[in-house]
Amino acid sequence: MNKSELIDAMAKDAGITKVSAKAALESFMGNVQSTLKKKDGKVSLVGFGTFSVAERAARQGINPATKKPIKIAAKKVAKFKAGADLATAVSGQKKK
Repeated sequence: MNKSELIDAMAKDAGITKVSAKAALESFMGNVQSTLKKKDGKVSLVGFGTFSVAERAARQGINPATKKPIKIAAKKVAKFKAGADLATAVSGQKKK
């Protein structure tokens, strides 16, 4: 599913226009992004999952073209950890 398909599904499920669904989705994504930019930013949606930021340490890598070692800088990356309800739905297993 891509963004436009998600907007179509949201509009149909909620009984709203595609324009409203697009605005809601963009608002959600913008708010998640701005929260993650903040120090210790985290967005938890109970049952669905948690968006957070992880620090990746600097490390040594290899340039695949030249096979020479390169330094890969430290950086922050976005993470998503599925919640229990989502994990159960995806796995197809029933809740205990």
